[in-house]
Amino acid sequence: MAMIDYRHMTPAEKLTLIGEIWESIEADAIPLTEAQAAEIKRRLETLDDDIQHGIDADALEAELDRRFP
Repeated sequence: MAMIDYRHMTPAEKLTLIGEIWESIEADAIPLTEAQAAEIKRRLETLDDDIQHGIDADALEAELDRRFP
């Protein structure tokens, strides 16, 4: 297996490389753990109710700007 010499790379370049490697992994190549599957199921079960109580991204950004100027 070829090794990548990443020592000369900037942090931004390393993050780009990590992202490219991550994106190259097929979605079904790594199965979910039981805990991960249970969490997804839990979130899906509450999705409709959660959406009704949520706010959109612009409102969230405005709220964060207000709280943390």
